[in-house]
Amino acid sequence: VQLQASGGGLVQAGGSLRLSCVVSGRFVRVNAMHWYRQSPGKQRELVASITSGGSPNYADSVRGRFTISRDNAQNTVYLQTNNLKPEDTAVYYCRADVWDAMTTRGYWGQGTQVTVSS
Repeated sequence: VQLQASGGGLVQAGGSLRLSCVVSGRFVRVNAMHWYRQSPGKQRELVASITSGGSPNYADSVRGRFTISRDNAQNTVYLQTNNLKPEDTAVYYCRADVWDAMTTRGYWGQGTQVTVSS
């Protein structure tokens, strides 16, 4: 199973970016999907999650500005980031909980850099 994240970049404060993460490989089903981020010197933190049925959850720091969604047919999760702030600067990682008919395992993508200038 592989996860490929994309969509990061450099944007001014107040701008927007749409991150994508595609899950590929051999598996039966993708369960919950998540976006994390990590800034230099800080621990990786959970930004948003979405269940297989489409129910989202957000960290308080991004609620109302970020929207997580998914396309189950394409095994893809998105993170629409609006009204970005300099403190949102981080490497953003996707994670998927994947069922392979025997067990559920978590897989990570390679990360995509988001840089917000003031």
